[in-house]
Amino acid sequence: MNIVGIDGLTPEQVHGELQSGARFVVYQYCISILIMTFRRSSDIHFIRPGESRVAKGTGFTLPSLVAGWWGFPWGPIYTIGSLVTNLGGGKDVTAEVAHAMFAPQPQQYYAPPVPPGAWPPPPGPPPS
Repeated sequence: MNIVGIDGLTPEQVHGELQSGARFVVYQYCISILIMTFRRSSDIHFIRPGESRVAKGTGFTLPSLVAGWWGFPWGPIYTIGSLVTNLGGGKDVTAEVAHAMFAPQPQQYYAPPVPPGAWPPPPGPPPS
């Protein structure tokens, strides 16, 4: 997934913002066409400290309000779920994203080359 709002920031700056209270948030939206209802999640949004998470989700709440209700039976159900999520500030995925961004990467281990005749001998029958 794409992360909206971290363009031009170094990983150290993102980490500093997270320590100050920034959050990674995903919003939901719902679009219905008679018997078909589509519920989708937005890209991940980086919300800095002091920014309104609810206001950032308005672009996903309004389409759900207008076009989410019309599918039967899931339109109203998914629309209400999307509205509850978005008006609650979106789904906070900070822990998952921060873990993926800042978790130590496993180190590759390469064994040093073994010179010929070194101990232990290679597996197989003894040389004749």
